[in-house]
Amino acid sequence: MSKALELNDIEKIYKRGEPGEVAVLRGAELTLEAGEVVALVAPSGAGKSTLLHIAGLLDTPDAGQVVVGGQDVTGASDRQRTRVRRGDLGFVYQFHHLLPEFTAIENVVLPQLANGVSARDAKARAEKLLDHMGLSGRMTHRPAALSGGEQQRVAIARALANGPKVLLADEPTGNLDPGTSERVFNALMDLVRETGLAALIATHNPELAGKMDRTVTLSDGLLR
Repeated sequence: MSKALELNDIEKIYKRGEPGEVAVLRGAELTLEAGEVVALVAPSGAGKSTLLHIAGLLDTPDAGQVVVGGQDVTGASDRQRTRVRRGDLGFVYQFHHLLPEFTAIENVVLPQLANGVSARDAKARAEKLLDHMGLSGRMTHRPAALSGGEQQRVAIARALANGPKVLLADEPTGNLDPGTSERVFNALMDLVRETGLAALIATHNPELAGKMDRTVTLSDGLLR
């Protein structure tokens, strides 16, 4: 198996006036292998979102190394980081963040167009992903006409539209009722398994965490 994501000795310190510096991450280490699904568990305020933002190149560590698909991107330029985010990383958040004026299929097509994919190929891939997520009859609906579970499934399809190496998900079912949460999570896992990408999924749900390959816990700035 190849390494899809490596976080080596990651440190992140915030300056918050009194009492001064707050070390959120203090040498966090994590390796994700291709095809591996890992649950990230952390108490509120432990730095879970900070870790995901650093892994997703939305934030930079104060020390340490971020490697995506074997490429050290720690000191990459903004342009390089954008390229890696578009092509190698997929993101799913607790709230779907779909563009309200576009249909489900358009929301999945747009990131592909931004990545240089032809309109024809982007539409074909969007249809395939949405069909896999059980949304073949909902592709032309705008987000407001979709249920919460449907919106989140569109968001998952969008995250996987450009064929990323790594999926980063921050409480992807945290805003859904238990039954819908389980259905959305199972659809996510099926698609992740089929594509063979690596996934780091933050969750407070021990039942969902138990369905993943392993669990890492973030506490006191370290991953265990």
